[in-house]
Amino acid sequence: MGESSESLLGAVRLAIYQAIAAAGGAPAPADVARAHGCDTGLVEDAYRALADGHVIVLEPGTVDVRWAPPFSLVPTPFRVRAGRSSWYAPCAWDAFGIPAALDCDVRIDAACAWSGDPIPCGVEHGRAYGDGVVHLLVPARHFWDDIAHT
Repeated sequence: MGESSESLLGAVRLAIYQAIAAAGGAPAPADVARAHGCDTGLVEDAYRALADGHVIVLEPGTVDVRWAPPFSLVPTPFRVRAGRSSWYAPCAWDAFGIPAALDCDVRIDAACAWSGDPIPCGVEHGRAYGDGVVHLLVPARHFWDDIAHT
């Protein structure tokens, strides 16, 4: 294994995001390790380092990816659809990050948190549309204090 820890970290990050964009799920550390000819423990350490660096969010006590913002690997109220593909976003803000990350037009299935009424929105021809308002209860500088609550 000739990769430095920094290049392995980049390779793991890329593997996670490529898998989510293509298939909606993150690769298992063992699969990434096999692809890079290294020890699974090193890849698991890379997953934890990415989480510590606020790049991804892991399920508590595991190396299972919960979120790789702007993507969520668990169902949320924010589903983003592009053609036959779809992804969940952790929040309304990230729902608009998915088309930016993938450079595509999308329809976002979202609803008002208070009333439950659908909020038609998305990105068409590279421009956001919709009348919804994203209300952030937590100042941005405190998002990672408790990212799940934010």
